[in-house]
Amino acid sequence: MRIVGLGAGPANLYASILFRKAFPDCSVVLHERNREDDTFGFGVVFSDETLGHFKDADPESFAAITARFARWTDIDTWFRGEWTVSTGHGFCGLARVELLKILGERARALGVDIRYGTEITDPTTVPDADLVLCGDGVASAVRTKWADMFRPTVTQGKARFAWLGTTKPLKAFTFVFAPTEHGPFAVHAYPYRTSPTPLSTWIVECHEDTWRKSGLDRCDEPETKRRMEALFEPWLDGHPLLINRSIWRSFPTVTCERWNHGKYVLLGDASHTAHFSIGSGTKLAMEDAIALVDAFKVHGTKDVPKTLDAFTTARRPETLKLQKAAKTSREWFENVARYEGQSATQFTFNLMTRSRRITYGNLAKRDPALVDRTARAFALAAGLAVTADGPVVPPVFTPFRLRDMTVPNRFVVSPMCQYSAKDGTPDDWHLVHLGSRAVGGAGLLIAEATAVTPDGRITPGCTGLWNDAHEAAWKRVVDFVHGHSASKIGIQIGHAGAKASCRLLWEGGAPLAAPDAWPTIGVTSTPFNTGDPAPRAVDRADMDRLVEAFMLAARRADRAGFDLLELHMAHGYLLSSFLSPLSNTRTDAYGGTLENRMRFPLEIAERVRAVWPAAKPLSVRLSASDWLDEAGGQTVEDSIVIAAALKARGVDVIDVSSAGNSLKSKPEYGRMYQASFADAIRHGAGVPVIAVGGISDGDQANTLLAAGACDLVAIARAHLGDPYLALHAAAGLPPGTVAWPKQYLAVRR
Repeated sequence: MRIVGLGAGPANLYASILFRKAFPDCSVVLHERNREDDTFGFGVVFSDETLGHFKDADPESFAAITARFARWTDIDTWFRGEWTVSTGHGFCGLARVELLKILGERARALGVDIRYGTEITDPTTVPDADLVLCGDGVASAVRTKWADMFRPTVTQGKARFAWLGTTKPLKAFTFVFAPTEHGPFAVHAYPYRTSPTPLSTWIVECHEDTWRKSGLDRCDEPETKRRMEALFEPWLDGHPLLINRSIWRSFPTVTCERWNHGKYVLLGDASHTAHFSIGSGTKLAMEDAIALVDAFKVHGTKDVPKTLDAFTTARRPETLKLQKAAKTSREWFENVARYEGQSATQFTFNLMTRSRRITYGNLAKRDPALVDRTARAFALAAGLAVTADGPVVPPVFTPFRLRDMTVPNRFVVSPMCQYSAKDGTPDDWHLVHLGSRAVGGAGLLIAEATAVTPDGRITPGCTGLWNDAHEAAWKRVVDFVHGHSASKIGIQIGHAGAKASCRLLWEGGAPLAAPDAWPTIGVTSTPFNTGDPAPRAVDRADMDRLVEAFMLAARRADRAGFDLLELHMAHGYLLSSFLSPLSNTRTDAYGGTLENRMRFPLEIAERVRAVWPAAKPLSVRLSASDWLDEAGGQTVEDSIVIAAALKARGVDVIDVSSAGNSLKSKPEYGRMYQASFADAIRHGAGVPVIAVGGISDGDQANTLLAAGACDLVAIARAHLGDPYLALHAAAGLPPGTVAWPKQYLAVRR
């Protein structure tokens, strides 16, 4: 097999090494436009886990790398004048030029022909080859030429960064957060050489607004060096900063729908990038090389396109997961100003868990002291008695108060439609569904989306709260919860709008047909889905009728004994559809600007608050984002404004979800995937929030709570699979952490 590589960076060099080892008869030629002795950049960093992969793939280059790296296990954080150390993190740093030298020498020793100072700008002119390795970097010419095949997306971050170095010897990965009048600056620094002259990478990052307000957009490299030396003088200890193409830029996140085309395959930054805050660009490139050669070992060299398809199919999922974590980490740094009020301990915990790959439980294994300090501070803030050396409960098992309601723990059973009511009346199914989860220890249950009028039901099986029978049936459920558990219980009320009059979920969910269907109303006369029956656009008379219906349902909920009331303003149902500019195209006083779009939902909130008892909390479930910012959808910035307006009208907590207003929305599903929206609203609007979405256990709940991302954690599907999730999460914790039913005390763990 004849292999040609475009570029001699880590991906192509490592791939050439592994190809020559696996297929000694293959020939490999790499073309690199730079000279061999060109030095760009400073250091690269690897985790212990990554080094293990390199050891298995090529022990010789692994030995050379480990003989020259600087290693550390601590992470130092400077925040608000305090120095906090987190332990148990295994990393190593190495000069980028040293890494390239090691890989280059190893490749040559195996017979790879590396031609420095040569560049192939047109991939179609590559000399006769069976396989072309396109590791030509973030500005890949190959990806650009065949953009219609690779279908790349390049998204620029909202921060600016400059990659610098310093002679200051560092003993650990070091974060420095320096406040300025224009906004905070963050440093990501780590050692990469210990002798003869110690050298460290020193990356400076700040939000684009801060960068411009500081005048750094007008600075050249020498001026950047001078300004940053002055800003970070307290931490540099007299050492200079070093420049090497240290220009300010935004981070480009590159994704490609395809990585291969014929005999051409994109590797490393050419196909995907990951923000430097998780140190994974070089890691991704070299692991691409390992996966590529493994694919050829399995599938052979005869059908290169087929083998490349197999490579991308196998490699893509892991890469996408890492890119998702990198995006979460990048956005954390872009919004770091929101955490300036946190204590040094909580901030450090937040920093360590920012990508959500490291959780509360994982960090407790690495650095039990930091997690213990975090848990004690959280419990103390929650009003618990905490001793210096006594046991402490994790954050999810601390109480939380909203008005006169105190939930015994932070687990919330998310409202989940059961589609099992008859004419809106809940029955034994609802009693068992909610009752079992109350017995299971959750601090708060929220009953499913419940219609305030018959035409507001999603399906014929949806519950209602518009007559005496409904009220009595719900009271039976509430009385059971209060009589047999310590849980509090709320109910979510709303109107389905254009999404009403549909078949049951397990019957496909399509719109009902005559004679079972009923007329629907919506924010406009446009159906949610093309081909669905058109709703009638609500007029002021409809609004008046709906205001009265919501108020009546609130009164009934109070008489039924519910502890909390939640208004449904999410997922494209009626009130949600008013808020989103994608669904609300009205031209009257209720459409257009955000102020107008909020008008009717805010009226509902204000009128309901007036009849809902002052001692009881009012919640709103909100779709924080349409996931279509560039298409003009509702953004998290819009939702911060909405949440602040709701707070001003007496809403006590925002239950933060997303999407539902447009079929074009593409949520980025994953672990805790909506938590960043809850975090933004909590800090941006200054209102308590419930996080929901992709949260599956107590460990993830503890992670979000301890980081200050939310106040309560709603779990849906995991509660369906395990009604006793809270009791099971308390296993091994001190007795009394969670209330066990007396009938089950014999099996309390």
